[in-house]
Amino acid sequence: MANDKQLIMLDYWASMFCMRVKIALAEKGITDYDCRVEDLMNEKKSPLLQEMNPVHKKIPVLIHNGKPICESMIIVEYIDEVWKGECSFLPSDPYQRSQSRFWADYVDKKFYPASLKLWKSKESTERETDG
Repeated sequence: MANDKQLIMLDYWASMFCMRVKIALAEKGITDYDCRVEDLMNEKKSPLLQEMNPVHKKIPVLIHNGKPICESMIIVEYIDEVWKGECSFLPSDPYQRSQSRFWADYVDKKFYPASLKLWKSKESTERETDG
C-alpha cells in the first residue's frame, strides 16, 4: 500500500494498548510494518521512544513516514482515516460514534487499572512465595 511506506510501531508484548493498535492494523490489512519492541523493564527509554513521544515517553507510538502518532485510541482513529477501506472502525452516526468512544474510554479508565492491580498482586504473591 502506498500509505504504509515507512511504518514503524513502538510496541511492548504485554500492552493491551499496543494490542489495540495491532488489531486495527490487521483489520485494515496492514501487515508490512516494522514492529520495534521496547524494553519497558529497563528504566532508560530507547532514544527513538524519547524522540517520538517526548511528552509521555510511553508506548504505543505509530511512526508514519517519520511522523509520530501517540496514544492508542488516537492511533486507531488515524489508521481508520488514512487507510480507508470497506469498513470504518467507528459508526457514521454521531451518537453511535460517541457511544463507541465512551466505551473505549471506559475500558481504558476502568478495566485497565483493575487488570493492572491484578497483575501486580500476582507478581507480589509470586515474589513472596519464591523468597
